[in-house]
Amino acid sequence: MRPRAVLALAVGLVLLLAGCGEPGKTPSRAGAPPAASATPKPKPTPTPRPSRTPPKPQLRPLPKNLPAGLHRHSGDQGVALTFDDGPNPRWTPQILDQLRAAHVTATFCLVGKEARRYPQLVARIVREGHQLCNHSWRHDMDLGRRPVAQIRADLVRTNQAIRAAVPKAKISWFRQPGGRWTPEEVAVAGQLGMRPLHWSVDPQDWDRPPAKTIIKRVESAARPGSVVLMHDAGGDRSQTVAACRTLIPDLRRRYGISRLR
Repeated sequence: MRPRAVLALAVGLVLLLAGCGEPGKTPSRAGAPPAASATPKPKPTPTPRPSRTPPKPQLRPLPKNLPAGLHRHSGDQGVALTFDDGPNPRWTPQILDQLRAAHVTATFCLVGKEARRYPQLVARIVREGHQLCNHSWRHDMDLGRRPVAQIRADLVRTNQAIRAAVPKAKISWFRQPGGRWTPEEVAVAGQLGMRPLHWSVDPQDWDRPPAKTIIKRVESAARPGSVVLMHDAGGDRSQTVAACRTLIPDLRRRYGISRLR
């Protein structure tokens, strides 16, 4: 082979080798810089958003003993009947019918939202001479442990619902659901012109025992001046209604049935 041909062949081989990359890689264009490897950028840590639900206020502990000033006596030798958690369109009229037939009155501790729902029953309670008691807006067992402003707002709202049914209704009493009283609650009720009403006889009819059990518990615990706790709403009160058919005439005969004083 001639020297000039050998030289041309050598140059061609050099150029061919220069244009080939490493095995398995696409050769770069002539003169272009090698492509930089794509490194993912770290995502920024999102700033936590504040919760839209405000923290619940810390509830005060319940006092070890009942606060002073609770009313647990009828005010004379007669027994006072009280009915909680109403009004209810099924049970309250049956209790009212029995009281009217016996020519006696009772005290009805009304839940605000139920009074708003059944104003005609509130009107009947007042029309037939019974006393009214504020029993909180929604039967809040922990109402007395809440901030004082919240206690006041609850009691005011309940009174407004009662008076929407009966304008200028006299609401003389307040009863804390479950009897879970606090001194703050007693004070607020007093500022609103209501006396704190407790009880001295509790047959636990809220637990729906048989009528004969309710009768036995009331008759064994009742004394002159007792305040009897029962319920005309808050669940099936058929056993309470049945028990009252015996209790109302029996208590009237033994002690008399009185209005709270």
